[in-house]
Amino acid sequence: MTGTEDTTPSAAPEYETVEGADPAHAKHPWQRYVALGDSFTEGIGDPDPSRPGYHRGWADRIAQELANGTENFAYANLAVRGRLIRQIRDEQIAPALELKPDLITLCAGGNDVIRPGSDPDETARVLDTMVQLLATTGATIVLFNGPDVRDTPVMGSIRGKVAIFNENVRTVAARYDAVVADMWSLRELTAKEMWDEDRLHFSALGHHTIARMVLDTLNVPHDLDPVQPQPPVERSWREARVDDAVWARHHLFPWVLRRLRGRSSGDNITAKRPNIEPLFGGSMPPGGGSEESEESTP
Repeated sequence: MTGTEDTTPSAAPEYETVEGADPAHAKHPWQRYVALGDSFTEGIGDPDPSRPGYHRGWADRIAQELANGTENFAYANLAVRGRLIRQIRDEQIAPALELKPDLITLCAGGNDVIRPGSDPDETARVLDTMVQLLATTGATIVLFNGPDVRDTPVMGSIRGKVAIFNENVRTVAARYDAVVADMWSLRELTAKEMWDEDRLHFSALGHHTIARMVLDTLNVPHDLDPVQPQPPVERSWREARVDDAVWARHHLFPWVLRRLRGRSSGDNITAKRPNIEPLFGGSMPPGGGSEESEESTP
């Protein structure tokens, strides 16, 4: 994907603070937030122990902060694990438009980029068509680039593809005056504790850290304190190989087998929050699907 557009990401919106209001819950302009995407936005890696089958994630954390002190705030999350970018386009864009959001987060294309032989330029072209449609709402749109995977044991080999896709994301954002949540520059994500045991999804700490970054990008004061990961524990070569073998048996091999069978972790899964409803007092149905289908796979 090429072009001569200015690829400088748009500045976060500015808004007034209510005089005398708690600065941690300053007024922001949004009342209808819709999140679109795949397992990252669904919250995989951050299960809620109080709600079996439900995954919280960064989007729920953002919604909770935005709802504090905001009358009539409502939130929907249409993301479903395992979805490729064309599936997100075909399944989530039209429902999102019907919900009439004034804030949209969209993270799509990650599952495409990690696949062998995929084209990050073509993935970005599909993303462009999606953002073009979403921009007709007049909502603030937040796009995500990919994290720097240089030091991750699984995805380090595709770092170049991620970097190409990221530059395309910035081009799309500039074209439609969207905001970029910059995961590539979020260096905290290189810590092992930021990742789930499957090494593909973020942990609860990772989702918390990403939520802080997105709120900061939107210039929204919040109550999410920074949490520093623990220093890495020294392991012997043998211990590391044992960990790798356990990971491959429980996560890598099932993922490869599903690909060979043409299956997805998102088969028979529905959006966890398809309707736009108040965060506090509204229904929060558990995510659909069986225990088997909730394996942490992209």
